[in-house]
Amino acid sequence: MKNLSDEKLVGKYLSGDESALEEIVRRYLAPVYGFSRRYCGDSDGASDITQEIFVKVWKHLKKFDRSKNFRVWLFAIAKNTALDWLKKRRDVPFSVLDKESGENFSDSIADEKRAAPFEYDDAIFAQNARLAVEGLPENYKSVIKLYHDGGFNFREISEFLKEPLNTVKSRYRRGIARLKDILA
Repeated sequence: MKNLSDEKLVGKYLSGDESALEEIVRRYLAPVYGFSRRYCGDSDGASDITQEIFVKVWKHLKKFDRSKNFRVWLFAIAKNTALDWLKKRRDVPFSVLDKESGENFSDSIADEKRAAPFEYDDAIFAQNARLAVEGLPENYKSVIKLYHDGGFNFREISEFLKEPLNTVKSRYRRGIARLKDILA
């Protein structure tokens, strides 16, 4: 089963072979989890989102058009599910936790390890790069995020965004050029 294409695995599953779905999950569990983690920022949320994604895939697999790219379809579900999760999520301010515990919650958080100077610099650069990407126009930002965070190639991005391949490549190059200017 490991050598079969995604589309053939879908066909086998729809023909009654449960192990084909297991192979799809095995193949995509780590990439979908990583994608979800980049959206929500924590492992618990990423686990919840990933589980919800695969439930949706299982429920809607019979509607999948096998002439299309399965990976693009799967990550479209992943993106929409992660965005829905973010919309529903409500942050809890520290003041609420202070009232519940009767003490200053922020003082009770242990600082187990101080970052080394170079780790701090790397973290600052990574944060600045994320902020710079967020500040790009949507057409550049979406291509860069799909390429770097989603692990898509340009052809898959083209299918996902329903844009010509050369347009996607051009937006990527222009977006990277803008990022270099911003970060310089």
